[in-house]
Amino acid sequence: MPATLLTLCTGNAARSVMAGAMLRDGPLPVVTAGTHVIEGQPMSRRTRAALEVVGFSADGHRSHQITEDDIDDSVLILAMAAEHVSYIRRKHPEAAHRTASIKRLARDLPAGPEPLADRLARLQLAEVGIGAWEDVEDPAGGADPVYVSCAEELADLCTRLLPLLG
Repeated sequence: MPATLLTLCTGNAARSVMAGAMLRDGPLPVVTAGTHVIEGQPMSRRTRAALEVVGFSADGHRSHQITEDDIDDSVLILAMAAEHVSYIRRKHPEAAHRTASIKRLARDLPAGPEPLADRLARLQLAEVGIGAWEDVEDPAGGADPVYVSCAEELADLCTRLLPLLG
């Protein structure tokens, strides 16, 4: 039975790392991954500094390319942008029903007491349209303030989402 929360972005160097750090004290173990990764790279100085600004850390992080095991083990795949939801629908359609953007879930996921899998099923995530509004902007290539803005946005989304994951 799937038991992890998988945060997913492109390079597993900024957004998924930040969200993973912010959700790691929640009810599910967190794995972070990317769709196009150079395996084993550390996060950037900017990611580390932005996390510190909002009170988190991801010490020891190394980038990780999403695997079949990651998909199989996840009860929820939390995408940082619409393109990542599309990626899962295209490459791993069997997991589409448990894949959503962080913005969609922070907005739409109902609170318990039903199990998370049941609440996700009611959202019919595999059929819902995907919109550009769901994107957390990728800070890659941006200056320090762009990374901090991303971390602040994710901190807000994770604060709203965390109590809904139990």
